[in-house]
Amino acid sequence: MTDVEAGWFAQSEQQASEMMTRRQTMTDKQNKTIQKTATLNGELVAFTNKTVFLVQLGKDSGSYKTKWAFEGDLANALFYYKALNIVRGFKKRLYAPSMHKPLLARSFS
Repeated sequence: MTDVEAGWFAQSEQQASEMMTRRQTMTDKQNKTIQKTATLNGELVAFTNKTVFLVQLGKDSGSYKTKWAFEGDLANALFYYKALNIVRGFKKRLYAPSMHKPLLARSFS
């Protein structure tokens, strides 16, 4: 390998590493988590855009089954929770498994 070829190879390797660094920076900006807060039943709830909210429905003493899941959208999850009508023997809850206190709202008839 001549000196000219070695110099060109070193330059292209440096450019490649700079491009990888730029790509990584762009990816980090796209995957950035955003902290959000909301008031729910008089309590302050802190969450991120990666937090999963589950609207679940159950019957009598049976287990809950997830009807809808929302990632990072508490307002939409709360809308679907309130829109879910329950009749005799059914129950519903708004649940966020990644939170310290995961049960946000619960109702039963």
